[in-house]
Amino acid sequence: METGAKKKKIMIRVRDLRKEYRLKDDTVVALKRINLDIEQGEICCIFGTSGSGKSTLLNQLAGLEKPTFGDVYIRGVAVTRLSEKELAEFRQKHIGFVFQSYNLLPFMNAAENVAVPLMFRGVSKRERMKKSAAILKKVGLANRLNHYPKQMSGGQQQRVGIARAFIAHPDVVFADEPTGNLDSKTTIEVMEMIKSFARRFNQTIVLVTHDPELAQYADRIVTLVDGRIVNDTKSIKNDTVKGEANEQAI
Repeated sequence: METGAKKKKIMIRVRDLRKEYRLKDDTVVALKRINLDIEQGEICCIFGTSGSGKSTLLNQLAGLEKPTFGDVYIRGVAVTRLSEKELAEFRQKHIGFVFQSYNLLPFMNAAENVAVPLMFRGVSKRERMKKSAAILKKVGLANRLNHYPKQMSGGQQQRVGIARAFIAHPDVVFADEPTGNLDSKTTIEVMEMIKSFARRFNQTIVLVTHDPELAQYADRIVTLVDGRIVNDTKSIKNDTVKGEANEQAI
């Protein structure tokens, strides 16, 4: 007879992770034996001040850098042990990114930028443009499909970035200071969009920030100081509030 809540699946597992950088005759230890499990569907905030190691940890989790020691597993795959080609293929299938600086391709319009992840998956042009238009409509940019990045505001560019990150329904989305260049009103809108997409598709979000206000959108806040986890706190809050209220807006 089953009792208690169903055990959640671990999406990201970090074991004994250490990252060192050589600077001339000195060694800088950016991460010191990080152990961490992040569940499927969880919004996990990696929180810390500048120099705490949070960006380095994000790079390790996303496979953008190799650790000195230790391993990172996503969906049970040791991404730290994959070749560059294998890692690129894995990211295309399972990972999305939302960047602070948007990282949109200037020679592509909004619809084309959003469709890029589907192009890597071999989706036909007609189908990917159809899906791109649909998700841009969900983020309130139905009238901006043919606009180029320079023709859009920062908030609009970040909406395009969110649509691009979520269009292929990746298992994990890494959001690196996603509202750092936005005003407070747009920040709220962007974070509500990220949260609502994650809830709808049961996706794991790893949010990296130094902003305590942004951290409050997470289910869990993992605080780093000098490359170590010094606090790991679960949040208990009502998710039905803005996520459902903004359903039509996104």
